[in-house]
Amino acid sequence: MSEQKREFSANVQAVLGDFLAIAHRFADGRGKYAISVGGSQGKGLSDARSDVDFRLFHEQDLVPPSEDPQLWKDYHDAMEYWRQRGINVDGIWPRRIDKIDAALDRWLSGELATVDMVWTIWGYHLLPDIYHQAVIEDPYGVIAGWKQRLSVYPLKLKQAILKKHLESVRYWRVDYHYRSKVQRGDVVFTAGLTSRLVHDLIQILFALNETYYVGDGQNLDFCRKFALIPAGFPEKVQEILYPSAADNRLQVQYEQLLALIDEVVPLAEAAQQAEA
Repeated sequence: MSEQKREFSANVQAVLGDFLAIAHRFADGRGKYAISVGGSQGKGLSDARSDVDFRLFHEQDLVPPSEDPQLWKDYHDAMEYWRQRGINVDGIWPRRIDKIDAALDRWLSGELATVDMVWTIWGYHLLPDIYHQAVIEDPYGVIAGWKQRLSVYPLKLKQAILKKHLESVRYWRVDYHYRSKVQRGDVVFTAGLTSRLVHDLIQILFALNETYYVGDGQNLDFCRKFALIPAGFPEKVQEILYPSAADNRLQVQYEQLLALIDEVVPLAEAAQQAEA
């Protein structure tokens, strides 16, 4: 799979110049390596508020701060330098190549190996992070090999995602406790569950459209491009998540969400039957 060259702003290009040199110092003598940028920069969806997320994929463990304090000082000084100039660099995330290979095997076999991280809402998803990396240097074809494996959306992954999230929405669609919490006006419960069920629906649609879930941000931007999706889905989601100030707002939110579930589930069931 050919890698399309990503265009960055002049400011980000300057950041890349600084951190590429630091990444080389980290990678020197550590075997195979690859350097890339992820997050919104990698997806091509960045704006003036976006930070810069570097990835350093390496074969051997990196030198710890105790063995090369100057390297680590230069690294942190560079982040502070750019922060003072209005660009937040979210560091260089070093990842062992063999560990990525093993995790990739699990995902592609249909195991939903999401990792809980404090900086994510729904957990860290390896596949979109790898798939959307903008390569800076890949002299050993490390990232290219991963992207080749991801070039065809795996059926086992699709089936696993649909199974998990359909089970969730079907359960809550008829659950007495959900209905009673709405009637009691339990805002904390309904807010949390509404967000979860919207996430379930989004995961279903990503799988139906054989698109790797992109993580917490900008989900609806991707949904707008999907072929298999209920009409007006992004607008309906926004209305559900931000209900009007009417006295019966939780009841309206509840009914709208159930109606949206009833639009998404048949799409998934039809796909499952076609692939059975």
